Amino acid sequence: MNIGMYVAQNARKHPEKLAIKCEDRTYNYDQFNREVNRLSHGMMALGVEKGDKVAFMMKNSDYFVFSFFAGVKIGAVIVPMNFRLTSSEIHYILEQSEAKVVICDEEFEDTVKTASEGCVVQKVIVVGNPGHEESRSYKGILSRNEEEPDVEVLETDDIEILYTSGTTGRPKGALFDHRRIFNVGISMMISMGINQQERFLHVAPLFHSAQLNLFLVSGVVLGASHYIQRDFHPVHTLQAIQDNKITHFFGVPAMFNFLLQVPNANEYDLSSIKRCGYGAAPMAPELVKKSITLFKNDQFYNLCGLTEAGPNGILLDPKGHKNHLGKNGKASFLTEARVVDEAGGNVKPGAVGEFVLQGESIMKEYYKKPEETKATLKNGWLYTGDLAVIDEEGYITLVDRKKDMIISGGENVYSIEVEEVLYEHPQVLEAAIIGLPDEVWGEAVCAVVVPHKDQLLNEEELKLFCRQKLAGYKVPRRIFIENALPRNASGKILKYQLRKQLNEVKA
Repeated sequence: MNIGMYVAQNARKHPEKLAIKCEDRTYNYDQFNREVNRLSHGMMALGVEKGDKVAFMMKNSDYFVFSFFAGVKIGAVIVPMNFRLTSSEIHYILEQSEAKVVICDEEFEDTVKTASEGCVVQKVIVVGNPGHEESRSYKGILSRNEEEPDVEVLETDDIEILYTSGTTGRPKGALFDHRRIFNVGISMMISMGINQQERFLHVAPLFHSAQLNLFLVSGVVLGASHYIQRDFHPVHTLQAIQDNKITHFFGVPAMFNFLLQVPNANEYDLSSIKRCGYGAAPMAPELVKKSITLFKNDQFYNLCGLTEAGPNGILLDPKGHKNHLGKNGKASFLTEARVVDEAGGNVKPGAVGEFVLQGESIMKEYYKKPEETKATLKNGWLYTGDLAVIDEEGYITLVDRKKDMIISGGENVYSIEVEEVLYEHPQVLEAAIIGLPDEVWGEAVCAVVVPHKDQLLNEEELKLFCRQKLAGYKVPRRIFIENALPRNASGKILKYQLRKQLNEVKA
């Protein structure tokens, strides 16, 4: 078993069935498989071999899908990258993953070329017109050979390195093989009841493990139909659901919020939707209720997983929404979840402990980070670093994050990374990054800074300073200037006090 074999299998089973529609381009499963094979042979002609790392910096498109499955068919290891990252952030990922090839959209070529300096990247493939002489065009490398590539790919072979920031602020690459990613798909098929007749709408970024593994990979394995939008636009999304009779929609909470802001949203025919999934950030119960009203459908799923699990973890199904709205749910299929104390024993209902997972989709390791792997995978359990409570019925609710991670609009932001940039500013003496509730983004990145004595800090100038060093979604939306930061006896900043204090100020 390997993930790529299902593209060919579905091309044989139902060649004329719609596989992919993106903008004005459509492909049935036979055409889909042929396009993937042409790219597979083209990549091999460039020297890509089994086990080589191929990084992506692409927005959602049919080309992203072809690139993923072409790499998978020849045993390459895919490294999806967030296209919002800066060149220095990308450089670290390319260097740490040892990526040999990068496939990028035309608009990101300059960033990729700058980031790849000093790395082992040998080729940059551009979807569009390359602006650098040494880059290759996507269409230019396509082979005429439409046959299956002659590469043996096993379920134990690696397939993805998914980067997720760690407590040091440096990204860590979660490594997965084909079997683990297949199990992620099986879990979604069982837990959410998705099937071959689904019509998926892909608007959340495919570089995110949720949209990629939970729904694209599982949907292709099933032989479902996929409708792809390059960017999220609320009106276009509602129109796409209506026009294409979409059955399955997944979005981060901010997307649902934007859909609700469309003045005539309730005039669109959304009756084809069978279920909606939300995740990647906290979603307020009130927003869930309004979304259920908009879709006139109560088949909502709260998906609470993490990259290191594929992503997989716990979910709140439609039945759970009726009586436990606001909780994160119970373990999904093939997964076991617990809330444990410092000794690894189960906490009593209502007590706070660490949320841990065990299952068939958990990562193999953090790529080339043995110490971090050892600290996270203990006795067969994945220690998430999230604090949670469990009730008498087994429903788990996350209450805080040990790592002080902020999730803003579905993007993970780690406080230490932003703080390190703030500390580079000559007028900043101390800095702390916290997340505050935000109606649109779920959480807003906020900075609390203490200036050097007799120095005046300008909020907009400080934001501009951050934008030069960080992806836009990591830049603090609000900056609070204080005389001192609260600390405990050992000198550690008490962020929970800051959150409480500033929440009261906002209120």
